[in-house]
Amino acid sequence: MEVNEKKMQQLDYFQVIRLAWAEFDDRHEIKAIYDVSAHVSTNQVYKISFYDRQPVFAKFSDYGKFENFREDHVIINNLANNLESPYETFLARSLVKKNELFIYRYHEKGHCAWVVFYNPIQIKYKLPRRLDEKLIKKLGRELARFHIACTNVSRQLPKSSKSPATDIHQLIRQVDRCGFCENKQHEDTIRRHCEQFLVNSDKVNYTTQFETIPVFVDWNIGNFSVTAEGKFYSRWDYDWFRESSRVMDFYFFSRVVSDVGDRTVFSYLIDTLMEDRFVMFLKEYHRIFPLTEPEVRFIREAYRFFILNYVIKDGQHFFRQNYSQKLQKEAHDIYFPAIDTNYQEEKLLRALKL
Repeated sequence: MEVNEKKMQQLDYFQVIRLAWAEFDDRHEIKAIYDVSAHVSTNQVYKISFYDRQPVFAKFSDYGKFENFREDHVIINNLANNLESPYETFLARSLVKKNELFIYRYHEKGHCAWVVFYNPIQIKYKLPRRLDEKLIKKLGRELARFHIACTNVSRQLPKSSKSPATDIHQLIRQVDRCGFCENKQHEDTIRRHCEQFLVNSDKVNYTTQFETIPVFVDWNIGNFSVTAEGKFYSRWDYDWFRESSRVMDFYFFSRVVSDVGDRTVFSYLIDTLMEDRFVMFLKEYHRIFPLTEPEVRFIREAYRFFILNYVIKDGQHFFRQNYSQKLQKEAHDIYFPAIDTNYQEEKLLRALKL
């Protein structure tokens, strides 16, 4: 992380964005560039104003592989163009040049980065920090309807080259290399949970029986807006987008509907999946888009994958250093032990009568 942060500090973000825009359309002079990043993720977001056209937003990233970044955004743009009503305008669209998604690739003096541009998207209402029961039920039904819409177009989308299994095997290879963990106990813990994920995924026949659809994983209330009636209205953050099981979206919704509500200082405790408020949410979801028993059993593994992939494997790249260190310490001290002690899948199965 220190090397990556040092590299990012040496890059002139504004200059790279200006180069990217000049390649996209040099007829329109940039008036100003504003940093509108959330400052939790390492990705940077900027608003660009012009003298003679409407503003656009730029997402700047230098983590991972360009090919993966491009692949995700191509899939998202296809999804945005294919979603049926009422979600046909839900997703912010990337800018296209000559019928091809435009992504600027910067490479100079050892620095690699890429920029994608978005048109602005209208925002209605943010969810309150703590939801009442009526809104929890509405949200459960709304996610179910959105997942149905994603399922309906899933076969029209390009296929992703990554899967939960490929990400877990990549993490295992990283752990096998020296210097990934602070101590051997942490290495052993990570390997054990990776193996547990792979074994339990096979038990529910994840690769052969589960429908693969577009999922956004991170449904923090700062990433989307809703109508006054609680319907999805707009979404603009795609950092954790992937093609996977719909179950991958449930953990963040358990946090959204939790009794504690949204928090400025956050942790990723499994306990929200056991709250009666999440059971209420899941029952409403199940009424609209019924879940199978294997899918409900996979909720635990989706959480385990989230901690392994987004906190342990990529946490130092997704989060600012103070967040990543905090979350990774909590993963070993709290999150991993709680998977076996605090989670009871039978509670969810009984609630859904499965």
